[in-house]
Amino acid sequence: MHLFDDTVVIPNLKSQLGFMFGDEGILVAEEDTFFSAPDIDISAYDRIVVCMSGGKDSVACLLHLIDLGVDMSKVELWHHDVDGREGSSLMDWPFMADYNRQLAAAFELPIYFSWLEGGFEGEMLKENSYSRPHHVETPEGIIVLERDTRRARPGTRMKFPQVGANLQTRWCSSALKIDVARRALNNQARFDGQKVLFITGERREESSNRAKYNQLEPHACDRRSGRKARHVDAWRPVLHWDEEQVWDALRRHGVIAPVPYRLGWGRSSCMKCIFNDATIWATLREHFPGSLDAIAAYEERFETTISRNRINILDVSKQARPLDIEDEEAFVQAMKHEYSLPIIQSSGDWVMPRGAFEKTGCGPS
Repeated sequence: MHLFDDTVVIPNLKSQLGFMFGDEGILVAEEDTFFSAPDIDISAYDRIVVCMSGGKDSVACLLHLIDLGVDMSKVELWHHDVDGREGSSLMDWPFMADYNRQLAAAFELPIYFSWLEGGFEGEMLKENSYSRPHHVETPEGIIVLERDTRRARPGTRMKFPQVGANLQTRWCSSALKIDVARRALNNQARFDGQKVLFITGERREESSNRAKYNQLEPHACDRRSGRKARHVDAWRPVLHWDEEQVWDALRRHGVIAPVPYRLGWGRSSCMKCIFNDATIWATLREHFPGSLDAIAAYEERFETTISRNRINILDVSKQARPLDIEDEEAFVQAMKHEYSLPIIQSSGDWVMPRGAFEKTGCGPS
């Protein structure tokens, strides 16, 4: 299955909502799927992978494992570089990779990076061609997973992902995150014969779509009954949490709020996430001059806007008043590639960030 392009493998959310791919086809795994599973026997797993975006929810997942007394020698963090490592800087925060690297170091955990070659921009510019290889960091080094052009199909993007819950049109999540993680799991022999817990930080409170997610289910890469005996469960430990519980976890552990929340963002995704609302686009135009120019140029080239109302990004940014950024320290950090701020608070009172409980730039409903 790892040879298929994301246009074949991930046509929709179905494979992530209670189904698993068996060696002979698609098998329903209802007996191993639980809509609500806040408490599980984590000690039964050999390896625990935490998908670490650098946002509050993925950080809360890690902190929850600590609260549960998990054997942290089993835990590793995975971060997907949205812009890749080939020179593009179109979408993500410049500091995000280094922030995650330093977060892992603060908790003395290994972190492995992976990315689609060319990142968001390279995939977006695909025109009657195959998707590029995946690069996956492993304990032994980086492996490059080429595409099998005998089985994959060429395709064309030439437009931004479209705002919505469908992964066919909102391809950034499928192509740059889900598919990267899938191939990383499928192509490392160290997971064969192991019981793996794959953790992500979705919460039901975030959207009506996520409210329907199962909390524990076999991952799409699960092969517990197959030749490789690779048992992979997907668990969403904070799925039932509200935002107050998330911030409380960071406060108790002294984890300083990530930079986007300190600036006033209500969520920490890409700096120029397609789900940004007019307030965030206005803030980028006002406080980060020129940051929207490349996006505007691509919208004009594609004759397709990010906005479903067919309004170009520069005009959208003029529809709202920008945020007043008061955290100068976070503002200076925002455009640096090296993360130089502390991760854990060493003294003083923990500060709730301005963006906490804000609804700016919410995701798909």
